[in-house]
Amino acid sequence: MQDFSFITTWIDNSLRSLMPGWLSVTIECLLIGVGLLLVYSLLALFYIYYERKVCAAFQCRLGPNRVGPWGLLQSFADMFKMLIKEIIHLNHVDQFLFALAPYLVVIASMLAFAVLPWGNGLQVIDFNIGIFFLLAVSSIGVLGILLAGWSSNNKFTLIGSLRSGAQMVSYELSVGLSILTMICLAGTMSVGGIVAEQADLWFIFKGHVPAVIAFVIYMIAGTAETNRGPFDLPEAESELTAGYHTEYSGIHFGFFYLAEYLNLFIVSGVAALMFFGGWMPLHIPGWDAFNHIMDYIPSVVWFLGKAFALSFVIIWFKWTFPRLRIDHLLALEWKYLLPINLCNLVLMVLIIVFNLHF
Repeated sequence: MQDFSFITTWIDNSLRSLMPGWLSVTIECLLIGVGLLLVYSLLALFYIYYERKVCAAFQCRLGPNRVGPWGLLQSFADMFKMLIKEIIHLNHVDQFLFALAPYLVVIASMLAFAVLPWGNGLQVIDFNIGIFFLLAVSSIGVLGILLAGWSSNNKFTLIGSLRSGAQMVSYELSVGLSILTMICLAGTMSVGGIVAEQADLWFIFKGHVPAVIAFVIYMIAGTAETNRGPFDLPEAESELTAGYHTEYSGIHFGFFYLAEYLNLFIVSGVAALMFFGGWMPLHIPGWDAFNHIMDYIPSVVWFLGKAFALSFVIIWFKWTFPRLRIDHLLALEWKYLLPINLCNLVLMVLIIVFNLHF
């Protein structure tokens, strides 16, 4: 399989041959930042189009089909419209916190976005607590949502943000325990190490029943943590107008919109990493010819293909199931998912101790 690290090594060596080390590192950080922002924006535009088309298919409609061929430019048109919209300044809000909240939400998703392994040799940073870092930075987003609801000085936004805070904090437990179950199987928290451990077989097959249970719980909890339907109580338009971002306009509203779609990709990307090998091709022990053919498919295609397929499942949830009540939503986590997750973690440990996994 092609290793893309030769590109990053060539850039690093070229810069170091032309300038001092500190300057080359600074330029590399700027290049990485610009690259992440570009991919971040393009993925958000793709996901907006993707969800509209999937939703239209479920509802027997065509979806976007006017702007550009097959409606491909509709998302770009919406982006430009959002950029030129006026930001309405309100008098009754806490100005500093009101302006800070959308940036916190975007920064949280950007930091989590940067940890994902895009391909063989295409990862911004890989260190021995990569998954712990991912869980830590992804939890910053709830601060932005709580600040947005409180600083808006609006009862609807406050209720929406409190709902979101309770929901995200609750379901983070199930997300974390599902990931911890797979970390026990991997034996490392390094993102690169987790991918390498799945070189012979993906964890969803290697981990027996506990891996399947952890995957199902992760998908449910991940959907809830991103505030997507049927867990979109914080944005329940029939009750709370638009929820915690009711008072926002222009690009500030766009940041919340952007972060929601990127969080969808992050949840799908982490699921692909923990259960389906990340960028690792499908390898079956003993099938050398099949494994050799799979290696011809670029690692970036493997990762993006898995992430998009899992995103389709999450979008499918939204347009299939009705919205839950807030008490039912929290009961699902505390009464069912959390106890099942704890028992599943013990079961995975027993399988590892007695070496029962593949």
